[in-house]
Amino acid sequence: MKCLIVEDEVVLANSIQLYLKQHDFICELAHSVYEAEEKISEYRYDCIFLDLTLPDGNGLGIIETVQQQKRTTGIIVISAKENLATRIEALQLGADDYLTKPFHLSELLVRAQALIRRKQFQGHTNVLFHEISFNLLSKSVFVHEQQIDLTKKEFELLVFLMGNTGKVVSKGAIAEHLSGDLADLFDSHDFIYAHIKNLKKKLTLANCADYIKTVYGLGYKWSDE
Repeated sequence: MKCLIVEDEVVLANSIQLYLKQHDFICELAHSVYEAEEKISEYRYDCIFLDLTLPDGNGLGIIETVQQQKRTTGIIVISAKENLATRIEALQLGADDYLTKPFHLSELLVRAQALIRRKQFQGHTNVLFHEISFNLLSKSVFVHEQQIDLTKKEFELLVFLMGNTGKVVSKGAIAEHLSGDLADLFDSHDFIYAHIKNLKKKLTLANCADYIKTVYGLGYKWSDE
């Protein structure tokens, strides 16, 4: 899963990033409204962790930016502001959750996982698509009830494609999802083709139908059509 941490307290931001990376999140940082809006306009995120008090403005404007762009990105406010009015305003603008500082990183992780499940898979931890199923928490994948072994990147690719069933996702979008803003450093997206090829091979060997469709010139689509 890919997230953006908008927090000007560098130590806290780094702590959140390190903890989430240990749980297979791809994490990027922004320390100001300007940095955050620049990244949001350029990249797509599953979740944004948003502090409201930033050096160059109020984080509430970032919520409005996400809503204007009609993104499905989840937003969890992490703020020292405990007053009810601020909480209500953030939720009314489009934030999905509100966590008051100080908080336990384990609680932040659980809330993020729950939010992503709600956004992508209607709140389900166990996801089923015909003969294939997976568990978002244990990261186990089954075809015809037999477990198959996927790498972390292959699992993230499977979840990303299935979470966008019926939609064409570009190679660029897949690269961003798997590698974050490091995707800009690659000269080509050949590594995406390699991950797609390996995932398709493992699914096929398990007698799974071919749901990963190549849309030439555009990208890939998960579909049973």
